[in-house]
Amino acid sequence: MAIQKLAIVGTGGLARELHQLVEDINAVRESFDFLGWLDANTALHHTKVHDALVHGDIGWLADHPDVHVVVGIGAPALRRKVVERIKGLGHTKFATLIHPSAVIGNRIQMGEGVVICAGVVATTDLMIGNHVLINIVATVAHEDVVGDYVTIAPGANVSGNVTIGEGTDIGTNATIIQGIEIGSWSIVGAGAVVAKPLPANVTAVGAPAKPIKERAVNWHLE
Repeated sequence: MAIQKLAIVGTGGLARELHQLVEDINAVRESFDFLGWLDANTALHHTKVHDALVHGDIGWLADHPDVHVVVGIGAPALRRKVVERIKGLGHTKFATLIHPSAVIGNRIQMGEGVVICAGVVATTDLMIGNHVLINIVATVAHEDVVGDYVTIAPGANVSGNVTIGEGTDIGTNATIIQGIEIGSWSIVGAGAVVAKPLPANVTAVGAPAKPIKERAVNWHLE
């Protein structure tokens, strides 16, 4: 397998965790040549983070078509906007990062730009969309369908036969009961227990989880 040149978008906590993830991958098998960071904050341009250069913003990719990129932004709506801007540059190389300690079944369909962090367990016969983030020690079970841009936060447990719509944000230590469907661009609060289906564009908290806020359709495009 050829070594991929890699840049990470962002320099915040998640982005720096992704750099550590890359180093952990390379410690097992040299897979990435990490070139540095891309960040919209002009004050960071040409400085160093983790001893690696912040080259500029995502416009840098227009002149580097051979570089793979991964977006180190946790918020699904913002991650989507950045990905769309990158695609608008004509750039199509997105890296997938899977931590060596993750337990990943053989019968999983996975899109581009996916990040799977340390300690994750993803079992079998499930579908993971594009630019999904599954954070540390989360679990994703059989026959789940995880839509594009979904974030599953640390310690969350997604039981089998669950469908999570595009752009939904599953909070830390949340639990999704088997067979539940969650609509697109919703937010499930930390520690929530989702025992009944949730519609799109809501925030739900509690055990059992109940919607406490509704958003307009396409709020994530604002």
